Amino acid sequence: MSLSIKLKKFMLKNGANEVGYADITNFTPKPRLNIGVVFYITYPKEIIRNMQNAPTKEYLNELIKLNSRLDELGMKCEEFLIDNGYDAYAQTKKRLGTDFGEFNSFELPHKTIATRAGLGWIGKSALFTTLKYGSALRLSSVLTNAPLDIGKPILKSKCGKCEICKDACLGGAISGKEWNYKLHRNDFYDDKKCEKYALKISEENLGKADTVCGKCIYVCPHTQKYIKRL
Repeated sequence: MSLSIKLKKFMLKNGANEVGYADITNFTPKPRLNIGVVFYITYPKEIIRNMQNAPTKEYLNELIKLNSRLDELGMKCEEFLIDNGYDAYAQTKKRLGTDFGEFNSFELPHKTIATRAGLGWIGKSALFTTLKYGSALRLSSVLTNAPLDIGKPILKSKCGKCEICKDACLGGAISGKEWNYKLHRNDFYDDKKCEKYALKISEENLGKADTVCGKCIYVCPHTQKYIKRL
C-alpha cells in the first residue's frame, strides 16, 4: 500500500471527511516542504439547516469545536509523516495564531492547497466550495516533503452565473466576480465589509460582537443539496 493511500486512510479513520495532496513548490512558506496535505471536516447537517437567520449560537459552538478537531487531526498527520521518516509541519490554528494580517488571511491559506489538490474551488463568497458539501466545511493543512500522489489542480470557479450568495450578503462583501487562481481574494471579495457586517449581525443574534456570520455558507446551492440529502 502506498504512503498516499495509508495516510488518507489514517486521516479518514481519525475524522476527516476528505483528504488531498498538492504540489506547493511555488508558494510554500517553508522551502523544504513542497507538498501540501489538506483535509476538511463538514458541519453537521442539522446545524446548517437552522442557519436561515445566521449566525446561530449552535453554529458558533460547532465552529469552535471543528477548529479544535482540525488542530488535533493536523498534529496526528504531522506525527504520522514524521514517524514514516519525513519532515512535516501542521498549519494549526494554535500555531498560526489569530493575527491573519492585513487581509485576514494566512501566508498560505488552507483553501489554496485545497484547490491545488483538486478538492474544490473558491466560491464568489471567497469560501472553499465542493460539489458534495458546498461550503459547509472547515479546512486545515500540513506541509511536508513526503512523496505523495498530488491531485489535479482546480484553477477556476465552478459557480457560473449563480449569484445567490451575493444577493444574500447584506454586508455587500461579494462582488459576483468569479474566482480563478490568478486573482487575489480582494479582487472579488471585500473582507472588511464582511467583517463589519459580521460584527453587527453577531451582536444582534448572539449577544456579542464576533466575526462570524455564515449566511453565504447556508445559501450556497451546493450546501443546500448537502443538507437535504438523507
